[in-house]
Amino acid sequence: MTDLVPVKRALLSVSDKAGLIELGQALAAKGVDLVSTGGTAKALREAGLAVKDVAELTGFPEMMDGRVKTLHPMVHGGLLALREDAGHLGSMDEHGILPIDLLVVNLYPFEATVAKGGDYDDCVENIDIGGPAMLRAAAKNHAYVTVITDPEDYAPLLEQLEQGGTTARFRQECAANTYARTAAYDAAVSTWFAKTLEIEAPRRRAFAGTLAQTLRYGENPHQSAAFYTDGTARQGVATAVQHQGKELSYNNINDTDAAFELVAEFDPADSAACAIIKHANPCGVARGKTLLEAYKAAFDCDRTSAFGGIVALNKPLDAETAQEITGIFTEVVIAPGASDEAKAIFAAKKNLRLLTTDGLPDVKAGGLTFRQVAGGLLVQDKDAGFIGMDDLKVVTKKAPTAEQMEDLLLAWKIAKHVKSNAIVYVKDGATVGVGAGQMSRVDSALIAAKKAERMAEALGLPQPLTIGSAVASDAFFPFPDGLMEAAAAGATCVIQPGGSMRDAEVIAAADEAGLAMVFTGMRHFRH
Repeated sequence: MTDLVPVKRALLSVSDKAGLIELGQALAAKGVDLVSTGGTAKALREAGLAVKDVAELTGFPEMMDGRVKTLHPMVHGGLLALREDAGHLGSMDEHGILPIDLLVVNLYPFEATVAKGGDYDDCVENIDIGGPAMLRAAAKNHAYVTVITDPEDYAPLLEQLEQGGTTARFRQECAANTYARTAAYDAAVSTWFAKTLEIEAPRRRAFAGTLAQTLRYGENPHQSAAFYTDGTARQGVATAVQHQGKELSYNNINDTDAAFELVAEFDPADSAACAIIKHANPCGVARGKTLLEAYKAAFDCDRTSAFGGIVALNKPLDAETAQEITGIFTEVVIAPGASDEAKAIFAAKKNLRLLTTDGLPDVKAGGLTFRQVAGGLLVQDKDAGFIGMDDLKVVTKKAPTAEQMEDLLLAWKIAKHVKSNAIVYVKDGATVGVGAGQMSRVDSALIAAKKAERMAEALGLPQPLTIGSAVASDAFFPFPDGLMEAAAAGATCVIQPGGSMRDAEVIAAADEAGLAMVFTGMRHFRH
């Protein structure tokens, strides 16, 4: 492969006109002949640049509302010809095909059309055909042709041309970027079709992302990692603005996402809410009249685990709450906004990352989650399940009070975000014990109660925090033993999915213990 290839002729056809004029001017200044199409040619001419229409190159006018303009041997021959092959050169001479050394194309805005809610016909019309065909042709022939798909690559291209041409390595990297771009484009189209046609399990499923940042390492220092965005406008860590602090790590991003998804369960119009996360599990969650009140209550659930944790808020961060948070080491704080006073307080903590978004994630929105397994992918709908007061079924002789119902629903919302097996104790609008990720539901109940007991001792309280609490289990109790552990810890009411073959036995045990219990009919496994 020739290392340095000069650029004498360039074909430019872009939907995104950002940086186009500057690129055209720089190429023209280097004596590059410009060939273009439609709106791109018009923009370049209006900037005073000499441009040849593709129609002049092909001898055919653009037709069918622009659907057919570049699908022609004069274009693809110029892109695909091997410049050192006598047969190819002979064909070019015979048919008057001119070589194209540089292709600059970005595609019809299909993803943007879908994102803004375009109707079926609009979306179909924004499926680019000629663009991907040219890109793939140029990328295949990267031994001789440089192909650019993103405006952000214009500056590196021009730096290359300062040395008289593009290097083989640069052309290879451009080709790799191009195939990734066309693959992502096709993935967006196929995903839209599957969703539009309500095909739950298409024969082939494609996923794509755009690099947001390379990470220092993955879960552990010996693992490499990177963060990709999927192009959706959904609020969260991927769309957040980082105001200070060092670069987020793989684990930071994972935990921050878990924290913000959890706190989004709480409507800011109803109350302030705070979630403190450690290793993707909540160690404290609470509601309050103010963020400060919510943060303090969440912190008091497990002060030990909160050290070095992630804090998520459902309202813009204020100065008082910011000041309280700086009392211990915190890795990340994410909130839908922050006051200037709060930012100034955090500025004194250089290692504390502050992220803000324009809103909260929509926890009821659909979407897909996927996980890699050896040789394949597991794909499922996002857990957007929601249970309200009217969905609950009282199954014991004793019914929960209105106050207990509030705590039960709160515990249920939190249990949805705790790794299974999950047991969550809640009292007066705040978690007082969380048991996560145990192989036995009994162990989760025991661990959560023990942590609550230790926290009560640390706070100087006369009895465990779980006394008089509501308890949630993310899945049914298969036997009464886990339920009895919760009762022994002081829980007075229970929320669980139900559905066990031994439900009657569990209900009888609850009645005997004087517990009130409700069934949701929905479980929330989280592995």
